[in-house]
Amino acid sequence: MNKQEEWFNANRHYLYLALAQVRQMIEGIDSPDPNNGENHKGKSLEEFAGEMEIPPPLETLCRIFGLSPFERNLLLLCAGVELDDHFAHIDPCFNLAMTHFPNAHWSALNPAAPLRRWRLLETGNGETLTKGKLSIDERVLHYMMGVSHTDERLMGIVKPLPPSPELVPSYRQLAHTIKRVWSADYDSGSPVMLPVIQLWGKEPITKQAITSFACSLLDLNLFKISVHALPPVLSELDALMRLWEREALLDDSVLFMDCDSMELTGKEYETLVTHFVEEIQSLLVISSRAPCSPRQRPVVTLHVDKPSSDEQKILWRQALGAHKRHLNNYVDRLVSQFHLGLPEIFSAGAEALAQGEAIKKASQSKDNGFGPALWNICRMKSRPKLDELAQRIEPAAAWDDLVLPASRKQVLREISLQVRWRARVYETWGFASKSSRGLGISALFTGASGTGKTMAAEVLAHELELDLYRIDLSQVVSKYIGETEKNLRRIFDAAEDGGVILFFDEADALFGKRTQVKDSHDRYANIEVSYLLQRMEEYRGLAILTTNMKEALDDAFLRRIRFIVKFPFPSPKERAQIWERIYPDATPRQDLDPQRLAQLNITGGNIRNIALNAAFLAAHEGKPLGMKHILQSVRSEYDKLEKTLNAVEIAGWLT
Repeated sequence: MNKQEEWFNANRHYLYLALAQVRQMIEGIDSPDPNNGENHKGKSLEEFAGEMEIPPPLETLCRIFGLSPFERNLLLLCAGVELDDHFAHIDPCFNLAMTHFPNAHWSALNPAAPLRRWRLLETGNGETLTKGKLSIDERVLHYMMGVSHTDERLMGIVKPLPPSPELVPSYRQLAHTIKRVWSADYDSGSPVMLPVIQLWGKEPITKQAITSFACSLLDLNLFKISVHALPPVLSELDALMRLWEREALLDDSVLFMDCDSMELTGKEYETLVTHFVEEIQSLLVISSRAPCSPRQRPVVTLHVDKPSSDEQKILWRQALGAHKRHLNNYVDRLVSQFHLGLPEIFSAGAEALAQGEAIKKASQSKDNGFGPALWNICRMKSRPKLDELAQRIEPAAAWDDLVLPASRKQVLREISLQVRWRARVYETWGFASKSSRGLGISALFTGASGTGKTMAAEVLAHELELDLYRIDLSQVVSKYIGETEKNLRRIFDAAEDGGVILFFDEADALFGKRTQVKDSHDRYANIEVSYLLQRMEEYRGLAILTTNMKEALDDAFLRRIRFIVKFPFPSPKERAQIWERIYPDATPRQDLDPQRLAQLNITGGNIRNIALNAAFLAAHEGKPLGMKHILQSVRSEYDKLEKTLNAVEIAGWLT
């Protein structure tokens, strides 16, 4: 027999001896019945308890709920009906207990007294309150027998959280802070005075792990409840709180309340959450995306951020195991670009390791294929959050496709260089320690439509192997006060993990010259601009803004943009280069003359439209694409633009 079985047997003997003593009081027996099926060997309750390595649950129950000897006997009376056939003829009620148990007191039946407040006993219907049948709560009965389980009325509302994995140092420090708060000696000794722990940040799984680690330090159990599981009626919410408070006391448990999604649900849950937090008398941790403070209860607020760069490197090496030797400098590059937390890093590592023999073979080759595959997995990890908010553009253009003056191309290459090496300059070389402002890399692309602004963004995304997302600011800007900032916050928050390239098209919708404040709308319009500038300066990736009217932008705004690239109207020479590169090698062509085509006074965007439409015309005829197809397409494009096609532009085309 193992120690656990020995303890269960000892507790059973202890409990039946206690039941025998209660039955003795009821029936007036001088000593416990020797034929009740238990061999007590003459031991007293105190002797049994003293020999048990873990105290009997009955005594623990009496201690944590503060039961008097009379209330203890009343609880045992009801337990005896369930456990001992010798109680079969007894109908437990308060009147019977008052008559036969010593030290009886009327207050035991008070709804605010422990037996009823904690629902240890249930009162049945009777002619009078004292004659109503009493019964023991099932959860309490199992606890007395040494079998602990979550109350079935809490099933589906709360769920246990697993033990925490090993945490990085910054997270362990937060866990130890929680431990110190819970271990403090408060003067009142009342559970209600224990502060609520509020963990705020964007990492719900990490906040759970930190709380779980803190619980393990104190040998506490951890359960989670979602804000959406709270009953909408306050009376039902109060009943749930009392039920959980009892569970927390019985099982040494902490409740982790997930409020991270409240921002998306509006204010419908705020009243319920406030009532719950201020009234519940148990250890409570609130997980939220932003700090908030209940009015009636002390709160200790801790910010949970992503692991530091050094900690992320440690996590990557743990996640990749033996494969880390194939990565060369890829771990540093991953950390430089992707700001991932503990769960995302281990998830990405597991996914990469599970991709099979293809990556395994590539990781042994000269091109080190495991690293690029892992890079793409990290890119995909960041996509779901943004795919709902912006349009992802698959970058196909490369440097050779971009026709711009050399000076403009050089600026674009400098942008690429800064994105690639920002971690070395900011962190390794210490520039970030000098100032936390202005570390975001921002660029403004100015020029008429079709001059190559979007293609330039594609080139940068292709060069840097990053995702490119186009945000239509006309859809982001709202006439409702505060909504524009909320929309921008969702975009930047979603983009942060992957450091994607954010391409804000038609920036004029938001960034026009800021007017003098004449009314509240002017004031909030200025706040929107300031908020965007702040987020751009904080953003770890590259943010690109486009405008057709640079002169409409505020000078103060322009000073806070790191790069400004003007996309000029293409010269005839540049238009000829665009025509030379516009068609894929597989496109059949005949007698196309880029120099004559460059006579068209149009932008690269118009050239692309004309070239594509002409290809369809040639495909319809089943012939190689020629000047006549382009001429027909030109006429359609000019008609669309409401522009007159003059003879000089098409001179010599069909000779």
